[in-house]
Amino acid sequence: MKSLLVILLSAMLTDNFVLSKFMGICPFLGVSKKLDSAVGMGAAVTFVMVCATLCTYPIYTLVLVPMELTYLKTIAFILIIALFVQLVEMILKKKVPALYNSLGVFLPLITTNCAVLGVTILNTDSGYNIGQSVVNSVGAGLGFSLALVIFSGVRSRVNAANVPETFKGVPATLIAASVVSVSFMGFAGLFG
Repeated sequence: MKSLLVILLSAMLTDNFVLSKFMGICPFLGVSKKLDSAVGMGAAVTFVMVCATLCTYPIYTLVLVPMELTYLKTIAFILIIALFVQLVEMILKKKVPALYNSLGVFLPLITTNCAVLGVTILNTDSGYNIGQSVVNSVGAGLGFSLALVIFSGVRSRVNAANVPETFKGVPATLIAASVVSVSFMGFAGLFG
């Protein structure tokens, strides 16, 4: 049980895909302008990460490894992720159109979000079993959501601040993102 807790907390804090591994930066910067969009994108990415893991793990272990086709895992994983993103997109469009519209172009970009692909590949490369893989995916998704929500708050403060003209817009956003990223370095060493 302890190892699952360590995997969960490490994926959320120490090995945060956005703030430590710098994966998924496009939606991180694009969707973090509003809190509701950040929460919605975080939930969508978490759902896709967990579902993709539940499908990629058995395909990898039961099909690709026995047939010695492990070199195809990236292509197979991208196809599975694309399937789940389409599913999320259809559900949001029908059930929550306001969130669907606020996420805009960033929702289909989950397909090519390297954080989602990175989690599925990391699960296989780390030798995790199915339980550990799911816990890692949940932790990574929650860490992604946490980063989006925290940065949404930071971004609203930066936008309200009196920033020199030279730093307004993208420069202030990138500086704020780097400060949030550095703050997560404080978790390094907590989980081994």
